Order: sequence, then C-alpha cells, then structure tokens
Amino acid sequence: MSQTLSRRSFAAVSTLGLGLPGLLGGCRGTTKAGSTTMIPGEQAPLADHLGWFSVDKPTIARVMTELTARGADAADLYFQYSRDNSITMEDGIISRASSSVDQGVGLRVVVGDQTGYAFTEDLSLEAMLAAARTAAGIAHAGAAHAPVEFKQRSRSTNFYTLSQPWAEVQTVQKLPRIEHLAALARKADPAIHKVTVSWADGEELVLIADMHGNVHTDVRPMTRLWCMLTAKKGDVTQSNSANLAGRHGFDWYTDERLEFLAKEAVSRTMVLFDAKRPPAGEMPVVLAAGASGILLHEAIGHGMEADFNRKNTSIYASMIGKKVAPDFVTIVDDATQAGERGALNVDDEGNPVEKTVLVDHGVMASYLHDSISAKHYKVKATGSGRRESFRHSPMPRMRSTYMENGPHTREEIIASVKKGIIAETFTNGQVQIGAGDFTFYIKNGWLIEDGKITAPIKDINIIGNGPEALRNVTMVANDCKLDFGGWTCGKDGQSVPVSQGLPTTLVSKMTVGGENV
Repeated sequence: MSQTLSRRSFAAVSTLGLGLPGLLGGCRGTTKAGSTTMIPGEQAPLADHLGWFSVDKPTIARVMTELTARGADAADLYFQYSRDNSITMEDGIISRASSSVDQGVGLRVVVGDQTGYAFTEDLSLEAMLAAARTAAGIAHAGAAHAPVEFKQRSRSTNFYTLSQPWAEVQTVQKLPRIEHLAALARKADPAIHKVTVSWADGEELVLIADMHGNVHTDVRPMTRLWCMLTAKKGDVTQSNSANLAGRHGFDWYTDERLEFLAKEAVSRTMVLFDAKRPPAGEMPVVLAAGASGILLHEAIGHGMEADFNRKNTSIYASMIGKKVAPDFVTIVDDATQAGERGALNVDDEGNPVEKTVLVDHGVMASYLHDSISAKHYKVKATGSGRRESFRHSPMPRMRSTYMENGPHTREEIIASVKKGIIAETFTNGQVQIGAGDFTFYIKNGWLIEDGKITAPIKDINIIGNGPEALRNVTMVANDCKLDFGGWTCGKDGQSVPVSQGLPTTLVSKMTVGGENV
C-alpha cells in the first residue's frame, strides 16, 4: 500500500510560535519548578530536570513498574515541556503576538509487534499510573519487568549551545530587530508595497527514562525569522518570501543576517516581474544548491526510513547493498550539524545520534532506524527515533538530509545543458512514498539555453519518480549547502523540524509543466 504525503513547506513551521516572555512576564510559572532556567544544549544535573517536572526517581520507578507490570520488551517515559513565542509585524504595526506552553509525559510499552501508548498532561503520580495502566493494557505478554535504579547517562555531544536562553530574552530586545528587517526590505525597492515580518523563538526540555534505568535529558532551542513581501508595478502584483531558521539564540540575528534575509526576500519577489513560464515537456533539470534538498528529502529520503521498508511499502525495501545511483552520489542524514534545525543531542528515545550514510557512492547502505526497526533488522539504532511531542509515539524520521559534494562544478553543469531549467526555490509538493512518484511546485527558477542562463522562470511543476531521478543524476557539483530556511516534515500526522540540502545537481530528464509553445 502506498502513502501520500503533502509538503507543508514554510507555512507548516508556524507551530514554532514566536515568543513574548517579557511581555507576559515569563511562562515558566506554568510549571511547578519554573524558577530554574535551563541552558540549551548543556547537560544540566538530573536533579534540575526532575525538579522542573516535579518528579523524582522513586516516582519514575513506580510509574515504570506499572507500565511494565504485564510484560515488556521495551518501555520508556518521555517528559516534555515546551515554550513557544511569536510576534508578527505588518507594515510597521504589531498585528499578532502570542506565547504558549505545553507539558506532559508520554508512556510507551513494546511487546513483540504490539505498542501500547498513552500520555497525560497531569504529572501527578495518580495520573501517570492511570496512563501507565492504559498503555500496558494495549500491549502486554509475559512476566512483569523487575524494577531498576535510574541514572542519568552522560553525553559528549552539544550541538546547540546558546549564550542566552530564549526564556531570558525580553520582547523589547526583539522588536528593534524586527523593525530593522522590515525597514531594510521596504527601502530596497520602491515597488515594495507590503512587508510582513514574523519572528519565532522557543525551547523544549525533555527527560527520557527507559526500563533499563537509563535517563537522558536535553534542552532544545529553536528560532525562525520570516520576511514576506508584496510588490506592485502598475496593475501587476507579485509576492514571495524568505526565512532563516535554526537552533540558535538571539545573538544569531546579526545585522549581516538581517541584510541577507531582506535581500533574499526582495530578489525572489522582484525577479517575478520579469519571469515567465518555460516550455513544457521532458528536459534536463538542474537542481540548485540548497533548497532543492526538499526533493531529495521527500522523493527519496522518506523511502529510506526503516518503518516503510519493514512494512514493504517502500521501493527500497530490498535494495540494501544494491546500486541505486551513480558512483559519485553519496546521501547522508546527519543530526550532528551544530545549530541546524535538524540537529539533536539525543533522539526522542534517548539513542545517541550520528551521521548516517544512506547511499554510499551509489550503493544503498542503510535505512534510518528507531529502536524498534533496529531490533527487527538486527542493527544498531541510528538515532532517528523522533516524535512531535509527548502525545506521540516515536518512529524513524529524517533529521538533516543532504547529498555530499560531487566531482563537477556548477558552471560545468550549466554549460552541459542545451535546453533545460534550474529549479531554485520550492514551495510545496506531493509524494507517493511507496513508488516514489512526486510533483513539486517551483516558485523561482531559470531557463538554460545552449549552456547559458537566459531568463528567469516562475510557477513551474516538475513531475517524476524519486528512485528514477536518482538513477538519472548525471552530474553533481562541489557546492553542497544546506537550505537556510525552516522546514517541517509531516508523516503519519506528526510534524518535526528538519534540515535539508544539495549541491547543484543535474538530472538528465524530468517532466516540466510549463507552457505549450
């Protein structure tokens, strides 16, 4: 059976929120031990995390005993506290501002192929025991698991250190940055008619305890700044946007980054006045470095998540060790890139993260595994067990997916194309994971004629098949970069932040939905 996923694109990231702790006097009071400020990335003492959730080791042991009372091959408690803040400025006026918090614990027990899952927002012992009994009633077999002693596991990784936690950044500090970005965009061109700036920041605290007594903790920051523009020339109106995102702090938003973001949003918008739709038909497509990684993520990466292969719904289910791409193609999924949206110190099961090679010089090398799929395939987990929140059970998910550098240059690739297009910025798309068929909508691009870029193009659909497109890669440049914007991946009703990237890549043929001439 095939599954269809729709790309939420940038709009989906709005769930991050955009914070107002200064305006609202701080949100930490919503949790019982809110007087503690956790430093993102640092591994604070376990007592600090336990205090934040107002639980202790005996309480965790009691709940775990109840959770595993009817048997368990695996079991865990996932405590999470998240704070999300947002500010939106439209034409110089703050039009929306919000701050939200969420807290709870998810309880999972696994017995064979059965998974019992329950969650509660109430962290009292009585509520957690009731949730544990519910989960245990869904998946059970065999004898109870013996109680264990819980200890925090140390880690050496720290991929998102902040000099100042977002909880300590006041709204009055954010407003000048928002105003400056809006001013930069507005003064860039007299045709700019409307400027909207959207700011987001937040952080989440997690504590993961498993049935073997391992306890893992993390504090995960996130931020995004989005500049959306509308320009008018006579009766013609064009709109576009650009955004920056990552696991960074307030000081990341330097004047240089604000200038870059404004310039990117303006150039994407103004070029549309001169852009046209290209001729339709099958032709070579050059995938621009950076944002084109969305095609790699959706059309290929999802098919390499282990649960789809375990269920035989992915075309890659029997492809480990087999040739799937040219020799110069290596594809990885990497959670270890500091500050990236897809970075993690530990996954949502407490597994260590890594750089996972999915395609090694053209050969399918690995799937992305959570603990369940790793046990099924008799391999180690790749640190890819992720969940949207404590309300959801983890599953294999991408983190930061990209293709490594190839042997060519961008100039060589463009010069090799007699008639084709460059796909530069993507806004949405649809993928059928089982077969890998896809359709993507390109907002900005360029026409290539006789080896030269000749004109801007817009509003293009490209249609193809992920595995086939991978086989049809004929050149890969040495300019790999991750997209600087914020992407959110949807799967089985869960959304998680991801990163993605690509070097300039030539696919020899793809169907382009342009104009019939």
